[in-house]
Amino acid sequence: MSERGESKRPSENPADIDRTDPGAEIAARVEAFRNWGRWGDDDVLGTLNFIDAAKRVEAAGLVTDGTVISLSQSFDTDGPQKGWRRRTNPVHTMTDTGVDAERGNQGFPHGIGGADDVIAMPLQCSTQWDGLGHIFDHGFAWNGRRAGDVVTSEGDLVTGIEHAASVVVSRGVLLDVAGHLVPETGELPDGYAISAAELDACATAQGVSIGRGDIVLVRTGRLARARREGWGDYAGGPSAGLSLTTAGWLHRTEIAAIATDTWGFEVRPNEFDVPSFQPLHQVVIPNMGLTIGEMWDLDALAASCRERGRWEFLLSAPPLPITGAVGSPINPVAIF
Repeated sequence: MSERGESKRPSENPADIDRTDPGAEIAARVEAFRNWGRWGDDDVLGTLNFIDAAKRVEAAGLVTDGTVISLSQSFDTDGPQKGWRRRTNPVHTMTDTGVDAERGNQGFPHGIGGADDVIAMPLQCSTQWDGLGHIFDHGFAWNGRRAGDVVTSEGDLVTGIEHAASVVVSRGVLLDVAGHLVPETGELPDGYAISAAELDACATAQGVSIGRGDIVLVRTGRLARARREGWGDYAGGPSAGLSLTTAGWLHRTEIAAIATDTWGFEVRPNEFDVPSFQPLHQVVIPNMGLTIGEMWDLDALAASCRERGRWEFLLSAPPLPITGAVGSPINPVAIF
């Protein structure tokens, strides 16, 4: 990677964004923070490469009492999805039941019976990771590959989520930005763009540092409000989230991955007065190689961290090794 003077780096102040020119704002950050070739031409993991064996040993040392907290939403029909781009909530169907067993119509010997079931769902309908093949920039995928050479009707032939199946275990750090900025409610208002300075300030207030290979979780309080008021526009609607201007922070901290309690990770509406769609995704997934998680449940974790006065933990969040998938449902767990 070439060295660039800090004076040429894009501003990290959301107020400095040219709200009329998303293309230029995106391009400036792509140029400044692109990681193509950083881990070789054949790389399929991007920033997950920052997690090494030493990092996992460090993270394991954070386990002191064995408490486990699931960070997953439920996978059922009472979910946030409304059908946008064929994203629906899971449909769970029983194919064998206790009724069948009682009536003896399953055909098993000596009185044994059983139950079986099947589920149909989009891979990004609830708590999930975005794979590196999920987003493209001007027809290019992660590491400079042609998008059409990476993802076809057969799936992601290069950076499928299965490559990360044994990788995503590391030190987790929760930044409860909502609790830090709005302690009265613990919920940020819709459309609030979280800045890099606010991420740093939250970490300082919590007495925690962010380092290479960490997985950072950012709580906005959006899921807590959806649970109280109903799903409404949780999926695809207005929400607090990360500003486009945090791209530099995401790059220089060398974190392995980041996840939020929102549908879309970044602030919505996006920070432009002209049509735009998920500009931070466009910078960080295909160009930076950053793995992004969405719709994580961080409320119980925040309460536990606050009670403990400790905001770091062992985080295990491997995707399902679904061959060729560009995302995966997960049940991430924080272990204290």
